[in-house]
Amino acid sequence: MAQLTQRRIGEIMRAVFDVLAENPDGLPAREVLAQVEQRLPLTDFEKSTYPKRPHIRRFEKVVRFATIAPVKAGWLIKDKGQWILTDAGRSAYHQFTDPAALKREANRLYKQWHATSTGDDSNGESTETDQDMPDPSSIVEEAEETAWAQIEDYLRHLNPYDFQNLVAALLRSMGYFVEWIAPPGPDGGIDIVAHTDPLGAKGPRILVQVKHRDNKATVEQLRSFLAILGDSDVGLFVSTEGFTAEAEKVGRSQERRRIMLLNLKRLFDLWVQHYPQIPDTDRKLLPLRPIYYLAP
Repeated sequence: MAQLTQRRIGEIMRAVFDVLAENPDGLPAREVLAQVEQRLPLTDFEKSTYPKRPHIRRFEKVVRFATIAPVKAGWLIKDKGQWILTDAGRSAYHQFTDPAALKREANRLYKQWHATSTGDDSNGESTETDQDMPDPSSIVEEAEETAWAQIEDYLRHLNPYDFQNLVAALLRSMGYFVEWIAPPGPDGGIDIVAHTDPLGAKGPRILVQVKHRDNKATVEQLRSFLAILGDSDVGLFVSTEGFTAEAEKVGRSQERRRIMLLNLKRLFDLWVQHYPQIPDTDRKLLPLRPIYYLAP
């Protein structure tokens, strides 16, 4: 990109890091882009559109291009449209205050990643080869974000019992035998009971609690669920909105109780992984179709 200097890329990187440093849990990409635009005056080049895509402004693509190296460097995580600054990224942000120096270090780490993954150490930095067209990686990235936003909205608006049935369908596709699914009514603490064999005679009993609500599951809710588990039980706690930091800490620190915390993203990843084993009747709960893009 002749009109996008290394220093300018470094300035954009620092602006992205600055936004994310203020939001430790990360932000949706669209919010990061909006905040970067507020903090960083755009150049005429960044305000312009692509000649072959006059409806697409360069700025958003430029920011995505500028964050390729930080992702490969381990400074930035992009997960289904959520951008998160890692501890390594935070350290780099404080260590390399000069934008050009930050970009040089990103290039160095990108080169290491490239050499390790391809065996070719000739390319020292990420490049965009065609200024008339958006970078292919940004097209795929945005497509993934758009797809996840639609799926996430669909799952959040699924009624609680269909969502519960979706979790049960996932367990069946993974080879577990679902013995019982809670009928509509008051919350009794257990929503699904499953086993590793048809009779429940071998292996642990799997107890599942499903929280399909608008707020994160709290540590109090997790402890109440843990109190129900027997010594040989395995607990699965599914929460649409995820878990508070304290709840996650308690979940990880269990020594006697076997517990798995599952948020919406992880649930979806498992659904995709086991989709070939899910029968058509259950696929209707979350039907998916793969779409192919040119690999970046």
